[in-house]
Amino acid sequence: MKISRKEFVLKSAVIAAGISTGGNVILKAGEPISGYTLNPLSAQPEKNGNFQINVFSKPLHWLPVPELMPIVAGMGFDGVDLTVRPNGHVSPENVEVDLPKAVAAANKAGIKIKMITTSINNADDPLTERILKTAATLGIQHYRMDWLFYDDKISIPQNLISVEARMGKLALLNAKYAIHGEYQNHSGKFTPETYFGSSLWDLYTVLKNINSPWLGSQFDTMHATVEGAYSWETDLKLLAPYIYSLAVKDFYWLKKDEKWFPQVVQLADGMVDFRKYFKLIKQYKINGPITLHFEYPLGGAETGAKTTTMRKDQIFTMMQKDLMTLKNYLREADLI
Repeated sequence: MKISRKEFVLKSAVIAAGISTGGNVILKAGEPISGYTLNPLSAQPEKNGNFQINVFSKPLHWLPVPELMPIVAGMGFDGVDLTVRPNGHVSPENVEVDLPKAVAAANKAGIKIKMITTSINNADDPLTERILKTAATLGIQHYRMDWLFYDDKISIPQNLISVEARMGKLALLNAKYAIHGEYQNHSGKFTPETYFGSSLWDLYTVLKNINSPWLGSQFDTMHATVEGAYSWETDLKLLAPYIYSLAVKDFYWLKKDEKWFPQVVQLADGMVDFRKYFKLIKQYKINGPITLHFEYPLGGAETGAKTTTMRKDQIFTMMQKDLMTLKNYLREADLI
């Protein structure tokens, strides 16, 4: 039986990564399995969100969920990008009980939970399906994956094969529950490993080969700018068809001990060219929810700590300032 180059590449990826297909992994372009197809032109669902602005709940871990929701609503956010991961607002082990409670609390406050941030990067982990099934049942449409890292013991092409096989299995599970899985590009080297997706072409290559409407990018323009001060525009254009959500934050370069580091700062205080960025977002017709991040100093809250040394009202003021700045950028680009 003759097979196409596409089939050969995908089969090789699964075998090389040592992953059992279980008879369900998609190996043919356009072959339907359980109502799923690899052709994004015919199967692309709506990227719901319409630039709904969500607060990333990591810097608010010191607030229990019932208190978090009315405060977020009062600050003017549309919703919450809730941490559903170890040490997050919802523990993965308790997702069936605690995530419905969080959604109910958000609804009561007049806001929504349409996206979550998870530690998911393996379809074979029993917690993965529990999280996705619960989230989808509650109407949550987007989840951010956990990061993957390069294995320095093998070549870059071998790494791409391994990552493609792993993410391909997640695409199948996402399709089963009709929920978007999104990988956030992150800059730099995480000792002793380097982030997959930091250079962006590697993420594009894997997403293009998997070719699933249920697996995409959560584009982080700050990290894209860190990696390519000017080439981020090319990266954005390359990934545009696969971008389902946006992560927003700002930075500038800071020199310390004869080394340069990206220092996260409030929006408009850094180097990210948000005016050009949102102009291109409109030009490429990218849609989806926004998660607004706060990783500058907040008395420890920026690290996800359960306590903070900064006054609560000061934290809320800084968050509201970023929210207003973001809304102004969106208005200037005629996106809201």
